[in-house]
Amino acid sequence: MSMDSFLQNIANSITLGSLYALIAIGYTMVYGIIRLINFAHADLLMVAAYVAFYGIFIFALPWWVAFAIAVVLTTLLGVGIEKVAYRPLRNAPRISVLISAIGVSFLLENIGIVALGARPKPFPRPEDLVWNIHAGNISFLSLTIIIPIVTGLLLLAVTFMVKKTKIGIAMRAVSRDFETSSLMAVDVNKVVGTTFAVGSALAAVGGLLWSLQYPQVDPLMGVFPGLKCFIAAVMGGIGSIPGAMLGGFLLGTMEVMLVGFMPGLSGYRDAFAFIILILILLFKPGGILGENVVEKV
Repeated sequence: MSMDSFLQNIANSITLGSLYALIAIGYTMVYGIIRLINFAHADLLMVAAYVAFYGIFIFALPWWVAFAIAVVLTTLLGVGIEKVAYRPLRNAPRISVLISAIGVSFLLENIGIVALGARPKPFPRPEDLVWNIHAGNISFLSLTIIIPIVTGLLLLAVTFMVKKTKIGIAMRAVSRDFETSSLMAVDVNKVVGTTFAVGSALAAVGGLLWSLQYPQVDPLMGVFPGLKCFIAAVMGGIGSIPGAMLGGFLLGTMEVMLVGFMPGLSGYRDAFAFIILILILLFKPGGILGENVVEKV
């Protein structure tokens, strides 16, 4: 591999890793608070992408207005899902909540197929947001710079919220001991609702950036990115925000470099991610930065 090809792959891995990290943070926040793998999280990417798509094409909104509306509506949907599908099952067996999450995911996907059609649609790329950059023999989109910056800023914002704000302190308390926190005047419903709101907003931003990087939308567009980001969260240590960030960048780098160094194995790119998941669960189930926690029965 030439130096130019190597640098090109580095740029691609930073972009893909940033997308994985951004979406994985949403997974890890929800899991860290209520120990739930929110499988519907991946489908919120699709919802945000479609809201922006129709906002631009049908209502002729400026892209930034359509994007803002997409984030707000997706956040409200995420909070609504928590209230309707998860909150009533909070004291139910863990498997009941997991089944509910899977059911919500399938519901969103099938509503999308029936209402919006299964055929992929091209997602618009605003010219003032996406353009080509040339550096020597290397060519990349402006998104290669924009996506890591957006991801980094959102990571800093989430970290500040969790470490320095009153609601963040409540989140950490609830994540440590749900029952004791509720006995100490912590509004658990507010904390969980805020967690879902933040996670859903991150999913929405991730969905918009994903649609710009890979410019097409379809009702199942969130399935594989969602699975990959779940793997990234587990790799870094699910429940750990820095771990989700690290896992996202590692997985993105591994995938891109696998294709770059061994192009004959490019067809096994997705299988490679699942092999990593199996190995992590076998040898370090807590992840790189996570904690090995024994579940209470």
